[in-house]
Amino acid sequence: MRSAVIDRKTKETDIHIELQLDGGKNRINTGIGFFDHMLTAFSVHGGFGLTVIAKGDLEVDCHHTIEDTGIVLGKAFASALKDKGGIKRFGSFYVPMDEALGFCSLDISGRSFLVFDAIFPEERIGTYDSCMTEEFMRAFAFNAGITLHLRSVYGKNSHHITEALYKALGHALREAVEPSGDGKTLSTKGVL
Repeated sequence: MRSAVIDRKTKETDIHIELQLDGGKNRINTGIGFFDHMLTAFSVHGGFGLTVIAKGDLEVDCHHTIEDTGIVLGKAFASALKDKGGIKRFGSFYVPMDEALGFCSLDISGRSFLVFDAIFPEERIGTYDSCMTEEFMRAFAFNAGITLHLRSVYGKNSHHITEALYKALGHALREAVEPSGDGKTLSTKGVL
């Protein structure tokens, strides 16, 4: 089974993540209710087993906990994929969420990049700052070695816009990490 366990402790956060790319149970507890909801949606729609136990300086705000979770989750994906051989590599997906439509396209290339195009009408969703969606995605992409494009095509509700993006990411990753069947690295260079 393709899996990874990563721990990271700083003066601001203490994060433990267990990832199983081929499925498993989900246990998410970050202390930020909406973020727990998004990580659960991401893992369910990606078909991943995911444990996230995060303790952060929430008395400051949610920033460190969310960004550091993105860092650790990205490292877990990179570790679980090892040399990235034998996977389909690319994934794209649209997710409608009521009035919102989210899109994700990605390449597990080893070249980290983020293009993020979304506007959030409400600044906060519970104790989750809407602007943290982009921060999480950047931390995840750069630590996973993924070229990641996310776009809110349209939407009026920050909850729906955000949820569409997390679900689209899960589906696109599910597509990209699927075994190619031949075990070869999908690259003209022969390596990623």
